Amino acid sequence: MRSLPALLLLVLWKAVSRLFFRFDVAWVGKVPEDPWKDLRIIAVLHHTSLYEPVFVSILPNHMLWRIARDAVVPIASKTMDRKGAGWMFRFAGRRVIPVSRKRDFTWQQVLHFCCGPRALTIIFPEGRMMRRTGLDSEGKPMTVKAGVADLIAGMDSGRMLLAYSGGLHHVAAPGDRFPRLFQEISLRLEVLDLGEYRESLGGTQNMDSFRKRVVEDLTERRNRYAPLRGPTLPQWAA
Repeated sequence: MRSLPALLLLVLWKAVSRLFFRFDVAWVGKVPEDPWKDLRIIAVLHHTSLYEPVFVSILPNHMLWRIARDAVVPIASKTMDRKGAGWMFRFAGRRVIPVSRKRDFTWQQVLHFCCGPRALTIIFPEGRMMRRTGLDSEGKPMTVKAGVADLIAGMDSGRMLLAYSGGLHHVAAPGDRFPRLFQEISLRLEVLDLGEYRESLGGTQNMDSFRKRVVEDLTERRNRYAPLRGPTLPQWAA
């Protein structure tokens, strides 16, 4: 019963987003014949704003149904405690799981659900939002966290969609009360086969080493493909 209200919310969000924003979207790397088929993970890099649900505007409607029916979405407990954002995220997917950003029982709950045969995990691998300075809320560089490697290692088959964001600070940076409408939003998309990706990084026999290689590789891909724009220029892009 929860899937239908979630689908209606996503369709409404998609329609409103297309009404108020323009989208600059392009693919990088080898594009499969049907890039939406067999997706198990959608990972967004950079994470810059609570308005990132506008990204659903680039998805075909059948993917909105998959999100409503099958999505597992780990969201920081701090974000879920916000009245508006928490409500929106809570009803946008099948299982929206508040996480503490530590390897505790909340993360184990995510791993349990994300490895189901139909699950589609949507994750922000940096784990926190970039501020206008290009740093996180504690003044530290934005880094990819190792948790995404656990997801990649735990899935037998399927694909991962990497969505490289140009950032949404020109729409609404953390702390802004209202968004600026009629802006252009830039994304670059890449699809990777999970089995081939694991093999390209040397496999998962040594998980500590695998996590490190995933973090290094996703960081390099983010830095190469994210179409940065607006006032934000992270330290690594200076």
